[in-house]
Amino acid sequence: MNQKEIAEIRRRFQPDKNAIANLRGCYVNEKREIVSAFDRPLMSLPQEEAEKYLAFFRRALTGLPGKNLLTLTFRPDQVMDGEEHALLTALRNTELKVDEGVERLYRRIIDSLNMDSNYLILLAHDAYDIPYRGRDGLKVDDASEEVFHYFVCCICPVKLTKPALSYDASDNEFHDRELDWVVTAPQLGFMFPTFDDRAANIYDVLWFSRDTEDVHGELIDALFNLDSPMPAQVQKETFQQIIEDAVGEDLSFDVAESVHEGMCELIEAQKQDKELPAPVVTKADVKRVLQEAGVPQERVDAFDEQFDQEFGVNTDLGAQNIVEPKKFEVRTPDVVITVNPERSDLVTTRVIDGMKYILIEANDAVQVNGIGIHIS
Repeated sequence: MNQKEIAEIRRRFQPDKNAIANLRGCYVNEKREIVSAFDRPLMSLPQEEAEKYLAFFRRALTGLPGKNLLTLTFRPDQVMDGEEHALLTALRNTELKVDEGVERLYRRIIDSLNMDSNYLILLAHDAYDIPYRGRDGLKVDDASEEVFHYFVCCICPVKLTKPALSYDASDNEFHDRELDWVVTAPQLGFMFPTFDDRAANIYDVLWFSRDTEDVHGELIDALFNLDSPMPAQVQKETFQQIIEDAVGEDLSFDVAESVHEGMCELIEAQKQDKELPAPVVTKADVKRVLQEAGVPQERVDAFDEQFDQEFGVNTDLGAQNIVEPKKFEVRTPDVVITVNPERSDLVTTRVIDGMKYILIEANDAVQVNGIGIHIS
C-alpha cells in the first residue's frame, strides 16, 4: 500500500464514515491471562468513547511505509493451504463474528508476544463501499463497483497512572488522585488484507510497529509464519557499516556528502509520484552514487559483495530508513555539528600542520549560547 491508499483507509475510522458493526477485544495481564473480553456494538457506545476506540485504529495505520508500516507478503503455498492465512481469511469472511476464530487469534498473540506490561487487544471489521474514480481522478460516491472487506487488529499497552494531585469540584479542594489503569497508544497492529490499486490484496498484510527498532518478530512468526523484516534502525546501521567497510580510506567528507545528496535526490524524485509505495534505494542506486563521487571501482565492487551478504540479492531498502533528508550531522567524540542539508557546502575538512580540522565557513551571524560574537 502506498501512502495515499493507507490514508484512504485511515479516514474510514471516523464516527460517520465506517461500517463497523462491533468492536471486539480482550484485556491481558502480565501473567498472560485474559482478564476480560468484550464484543460491543459500536453504535451502543457513547460518542466520546467510540471516538477513542476509533482513534486507536487510526494510530495503528499511522507512520511511514517501510518504517512504522511494513508490508508482509505470504508465499503462494500459504495462501492456498496455510494455516495462518486460513485463520485470517476466516476472520475476515465471518466479519469477526465467530468466537472460535477470534479466540484462536487472541491465543496466538498472548502465547507469543513479549510485552513488559498489561495490554488490550482490539479488533474491528469494516466493509468499505469503494467509490469509483474516473480517469480524471474525481470520486463518484454513488458509482461503487466493489466492497472491500478487511479487519484491523491493534495491541495497546495498559499502564498505571502516576501519582498526582487532582481537583475535586464537590468539595472545592485538591486531593491525591487514585492510581488507575489507562489504555495508551497502540504499540503493534496489523491490517488484513491490504488495499492495493483500490482492491483487496489477500497476499499481503500491513504490519504496524511504533518502535522502529523492535518490530516484534516473535509475533510476526506466530501470526503469519513469516520472517520479520529488518527493523528500520538496523537497516540504517547495517548500511552505514557496509559503506565504511567497503569504501575504507576513500570515504572522505566529500564522498559522504555525495552519498547523502544522492539518496535525498532519489527520495525526492520518488515522492513526486503519489501512486508509488514508500521511496526505496537499490544496490544499483548506491553503486552509481559511489561511482559519481569518484570512489575507485574495486571499492564499489566490495560494496556490491557486502550488500548482498547483509541484505540479500535484489533487496531494496527503505530510502528514509537509511538517510534523513532534513538532517546533516558531523560528529566527533566531543563535538556535534548540525548543518542545514542544503548548505553542507559550508563544511570542509583540512589537514593543517599534521592536525585534522573540520572547517565551517562563518561569514554570517555567529552565536555562542545565544550571544552574538565577532570573529576577528
